[in-house]
Amino acid sequence: MTADEIRGTAQGSAPVPLSVLDLVTVGAGRTATDALRTSVDLSRLAESRGFHRYWVAEHHSMPGVASSSPAVILAHLAAHTERIRLGSGGVMLPNHAPLVIAEQFGTLEAMAPGRVDLGLGRAPGTDGATAAALRRTERLHEGADDFPEQLAELTRFLDDDFPDGHRYRRIHAVPGPVQATSPGGVQSPHRPPIWLLGSSGFSARLAGALGLPFAFAHHFSAQNTVPALDLYRESFRPSAVLDAPYALIGVSALATDDEKEARRQVLAAALNMVRLRTGRPGLVPTPEEAEAYEFSPMEREFVDSWNSNVIHGTPDEVRTGLDDLQKRTGADELMITGNAHSGEVRLRSYELIADAYGLATA
Repeated sequence: MTADEIRGTAQGSAPVPLSVLDLVTVGAGRTATDALRTSVDLSRLAESRGFHRYWVAEHHSMPGVASSSPAVILAHLAAHTERIRLGSGGVMLPNHAPLVIAEQFGTLEAMAPGRVDLGLGRAPGTDGATAAALRRTERLHEGADDFPEQLAELTRFLDDDFPDGHRYRRIHAVPGPVQATSPGGVQSPHRPPIWLLGSSGFSARLAGALGLPFAFAHHFSAQNTVPALDLYRESFRPSAVLDAPYALIGVSALATDDEKEARRQVLAAALNMVRLRTGRPGLVPTPEEAEAYEFSPMEREFVDSWNSNVIHGTPDEVRTGLDDLQKRTGADELMITGNAHSGEVRLRSYELIADAYGLATA
């Protein structure tokens, strides 16, 4: 693993590398199969147009988000792409045994050598009851509090370097480095780079202290973006992975052929968030349903606040918004998530953004 497997190269006129965050959203009247087919199409589009990486986020118990199993989806996408980096944005470490994650991502690395990222988060990616069911415990705070220890354990499984006398010394994550020590063994030189994900200061500080790359969830925690990135850079200590900080931010952005249509699409996505935040998660509604919905004053306030952090409009407007955000935050990479009811709208958005920056043509 080298810094070259982490750092991207800006393409076209983009100020920094552009990447894709896929929530595998399911719209009303559509199926999870439809959403996953869109993910295949989008990963191919992203690869052909010069986007740097393609990440899938872990969520649970949300009808409108079909990404509960990132490793399974990434294996599917690996079979349909050839070059683009694939990864988790992220796997929620407290939900899983570190050995299981090491095995899953070792398998992915064997499927797609040299292009797999392992992004890790400490939040549950769901509500408390679902997290309790996933973890088979009611003591949820322990998972978050133990995150640094879980991370250290996972790293040792990936590197197969538990010290002598450790209770896991004779346990090996396979596929993994242990195969190189077997008679006749040959092991890939690649190991999935670990990224830490966050929406506050905890993971920013930890990523800096460990010299790891950091991904911040600007798309749902915009007020914390600059403080978290500042904390990451201030905390950064050079490591075998990176000699300087590298931070990407997740950005909600949607481009359409005209501004009015962009407003219609983001209103539908915002209504979906209203329902999620008020305990009524469902499929992403159509723009027509959102236009007919009677928002309460409190809901309207939420929608206005939410959409103020969604960069949307014509391709030129989105390009300007992304450029301004990158300048304001100093982000080393922009990872774009475009949420909309239909897969066609999402695909078109990424095409328009690629065109606006003069990225490679398919």
